Amino acid sequence: MALVATVAVVGRTNAGKSTLVNALVGEKVSIVSPVEQTTRNTIRGIVADPRGQLVLLDTPGLHKAVGTLGTLLNRMARRSAAGADITCVVFDAAQEPQLEDIGWMQRIAKEKPEKVVFVLNKADKSPFFEKMFRDAWGEAVTGNGERNRPLWVGATHGEATKPSEASAEGTGNGERVEPLWVKSISTTEGGAKPVLDALFGFAEEGELLFDEDIVTDYPRKLAIADVIREKYLAHLHQELPHELGIIVKRVVDEGSRWKSEAEVLVNRPSQKPIVIGRAASTIKAVRKAAERELKEVFGVPVSLELWVNVEPNWMKNDRLLAEMGYLGGLV
Repeated sequence: MALVATVAVVGRTNAGKSTLVNALVGEKVSIVSPVEQTTRNTIRGIVADPRGQLVLLDTPGLHKAVGTLGTLLNRMARRSAAGADITCVVFDAAQEPQLEDIGWMQRIAKEKPEKVVFVLNKADKSPFFEKMFRDAWGEAVTGNGERNRPLWVGATHGEATKPSEASAEGTGNGERVEPLWVKSISTTEGGAKPVLDALFGFAEEGELLFDEDIVTDYPRKLAIADVIREKYLAHLHQELPHELGIIVKRVVDEGSRWKSEAEVLVNRPSQKPIVIGRAASTIKAVRKAAERELKEVFGVPVSLELWVNVEPNWMKNDRLLAEMGYLGGLV
């Protein structure tokens, strides 16, 4: 028997969740961008390790919701956390705790999940606000009528303080949250190892959930759409961060190569020239960059055909949101 667990990787938007998931899996399964709301679906990354298997749920970042899509993304993150064996909350500790960070702490303190890992990400940055996050957790717990100090794992080792040493105080009713705190540098080789060790420390014996050679079960159309959107985010930066939607209409497997057709949605006619670019420069650059990465991901050449359509308020259109995979199991 092997050690297995499902892990909800949650936290506020842009905390480094997708980068951490990619580092743990060892391959790119989630798109990465400095733009908020990069991850819009719950993506499963599968970690194969001599100890066993972890199924990582890379969730949309919790943020101040604006409109239908924002509300759906927050709901996805919360539901994924509720259904997983382990909750892994990622904090960008290179910044002071934000409102959404406090919100996750309060949720953990209130709901008392059995297995929780708090990851202080970007441990190579200075300043590094470790104390402020630990103090914020203490306040979150105190606000729920409890006192507790979290366990601690260093950035370069996997040993944690024993529960009896971590806190001598409890609630008197045996109910308390004792998250395992870990420092991580997800962008460097081996920098996520303390997180991996902590997660396997919570895993239990069982049958493998997926074949050992699978790194993700994310649907092919959604994976292609994510790569296209990532390349657009890299080219457009903040020009259209949340108003760009990608729908992959079809993928034709021709054996030695794939052909895929995708629709790029914008909200207003004025946005269409931005997405296309002068003399179609932007859409051509995005297509070429996406085709290069898709070949690496799938192991076969992928030719893309992209066209741009104006779809006012597409982020409130249930049919379009469902086609993009945002409504699965939520409505």
